[in-house]
Amino acid sequence: MIEVKLHDIGEGMSEGEILHYFVKIGDSVKMDQPLVEVQTDKVAAELSAPKAGVVKEILAEPGQTVKVGTTLVVLESDTENSTIMTKTAPITVEKETTGKAMTFRRVLAAPYTRKIARENQIDIEEVVGSGINGRVIDEDLYALLEGTKKPKQPEKQAKPTPELRSSSYFTEKPKKERIIPYNGRRKQIAVKMAESVYTIPHVTHFEEADLTALMSWRKACKETGLSFSLGAYFIKALVISLKEHPIFNSMLDEKQDVIRLLDFYNIGLATNAPDGLIVPVIKNVDQKSIMEIDQEMKELTKRAQTNELKGEDLRGGTFTVSNVGPLGSTGATPIINAPQTALLAIHKTKRRPIVTKDDQIAIGEVMTMSMSFDHRIADGAQAVAFTNRWVELLEDPKRLVLELV
Repeated sequence: MIEVKLHDIGEGMSEGEILHYFVKIGDSVKMDQPLVEVQTDKVAAELSAPKAGVVKEILAEPGQTVKVGTTLVVLESDTENSTIMTKTAPITVEKETTGKAMTFRRVLAAPYTRKIARENQIDIEEVVGSGINGRVIDEDLYALLEGTKKPKQPEKQAKPTPELRSSSYFTEKPKKERIIPYNGRRKQIAVKMAESVYTIPHVTHFEEADLTALMSWRKACKETGLSFSLGAYFIKALVISLKEHPIFNSMLDEKQDVIRLLDFYNIGLATNAPDGLIVPVIKNVDQKSIMEIDQEMKELTKRAQTNELKGEDLRGGTFTVSNVGPLGSTGATPIINAPQTALLAIHKTKRRPIVTKDDQIAIGEVMTMSMSFDHRIADGAQAVAFTNRWVELLEDPKRLVLELV
């Protein structure tokens, strides 16, 4: 017998939610054929058959959250099956092992949406999604049910937790309670953030940069057909600063009592996705041009929005950037993406009066930023020197060009 277990398909994952099975008991499967789709805190991933065989047992139900190492499917290999068939010749399993191969459509949908579909006996593979890139959303399911029956609400929503109802904290009870499931990616984000805050002594350093010259240079480049995002430029300049201040591209190894200075530069992009925050990683940024970084940033962001990232896209980050400026943020104290040493948050750029080098008043494009760092590894003076160098490259684009020559 072959046991197909939930293994670690994402960096540091401990559990996953069963979305749905592609097979049922008695089905014959080929090697590498998808058996089950699992939602981790970061990605939806398929587990495939390690060998050809017949499905003998399915040990976890769709919607169930299981720990890494849990057996989900038990297969009887072709070798075992042929041995049994030889001993019991009169028995045949021809019924569903022949005919057309089964085909499946990968459906984009959140775990909560899938739960609504299951509890209302809706085949989600038959639903045409109205969300981004065909994503099935709650409203699509409610539209199908409208006029026939009311959607069956999840048990947790129908029966609020006793702790909340019996608590004397609230002076009055809500007339109609609404809840959000605390599981999947949301729960894993909470676990990781809490671990980071409890373990790392955070210090946040604030700085600002005058992007007037950079904006002008970017506009000139665009007129010649070279268009790139400011984010790509920020990351390219960041790598130069990291090379000169390697303490911020490091990781603390407490078991060996050493700080490991890394000689590769993999920049994580904190991305706001429908199912929660996720951090895809651009690998070996120091070996890529601004245009290549720009293209990869856009591709990773698109795949994050459609829940199509793979485990490899999320591993190996050495430093994380969170560009929240487009959302309107003016400042924050970001939580470090452990085990990294620092996280840089880029905030809103505003037009405001500035004093030029020749003591004149002018209107400039001023961007604010905040960098949280691990005070066990680095000190405030190092953080200031690091951001000063980064700001220098942002405020004078010619300096970056010279650094790249």
